[in-house]
Amino acid sequence: MITVLESLGWGPQDDLLGARDAANGRVVIVHGANAHVTWQSRVGAEESGLCSFAKSLDVTPVAGDWVRVDDGRITKVLTRRTVLRRPDPYSSTPQIMAANVDLVMIVLAVNVEFNQRVLERLAMMASDSGARPVVIITKVDDGDRVEEFCALAASRVPGATIVVTSSLSGEGIDELRSLLPLGVTAVMLGASGVGKTSLLNALEGTTEKTRRVGRSGEGRHATSTRKLYRLSSGGVLLDIPGIRLLEVVADQRGLEQIFEDIDELSLHCRFRNCHHDSDEGCAVRAAEESGRLDPARLTAWREMNTKARADEVRRRPVDAARDRREFKRDVLE
Repeated sequence: MITVLESLGWGPQDDLLGARDAANGRVVIVHGANAHVTWQSRVGAEESGLCSFAKSLDVTPVAGDWVRVDDGRITKVLTRRTVLRRPDPYSSTPQIMAANVDLVMIVLAVNVEFNQRVLERLAMMASDSGARPVVIITKVDDGDRVEEFCALAASRVPGATIVVTSSLSGEGIDELRSLLPLGVTAVMLGASGVGKTSLLNALEGTTEKTRRVGRSGEGRHATSTRKLYRLSSGGVLLDIPGIRLLEVVADQRGLEQIFEDIDELSLHCRFRNCHHDSDEGCAVRAAEESGRLDPARLTAWREMNTKARADEVRRRPVDAARDRREFKRDVLE
């Protein structure tokens, strides 16, 4: 028999600190200083409600968090194993969008012009979180260049699973369900208007509201808050608003995964710390000049590498002054 916690996405990878006899649950929606939580009571029953935050909390809960509930309050946020984040325009500390996610579904619409930078930045966000990226191509019933679109996506996110879908015809929906078994938590990322809500409706036969989208694909996103859906396939889906701020928190690990082709080429550069710009004996620049590497790909890498180094400086207060000097000398000059 599936327990309440298992139905919410709990699996062996989640650590409840040995307190399985306590009232543990998962954050569904955050409302300011309160959060809607579904939890398993000490006797194993399911309970749900709006919980306030205990004053002793040192971490602000977000959607997807596993928490401890006591007398209508969240008294502890349990250790997060993955964190989906992006820069906060009002703070130097990144904004955490969701926690404990296993699968990041990057949603692109085939009837909208392919945007390489959006895909690469969302893929970086997925890689940074520690979750597995999957590219979902939607609205294939409304496009005539599906194969070309998929090939472009595959070249920008090497190794990622690509699923072609249509919310109208049902194409690819069963394949998508197979990626969401019991114990898997997924999140959908994508610009407003790419069909995330329609995809959810197709998965579950739900009737979440959608809004009219213009010919360009731009539109007001239908999802106005974070929600967690328990799916008939056993997994859970965390639905969050469309990504409007297309900046990401970048690190070198994410760069190596998303720009695997450039990382492999760099192994043949004359200098280990080659910046792939004006350095002598640069294998990456040679590949660009010979046509083996798309110039736009290298431009995107340079932009993200600059951001990764800048983010690293901000995250490490120790030796920060030295790092800033090196960063300005190597990247900004």
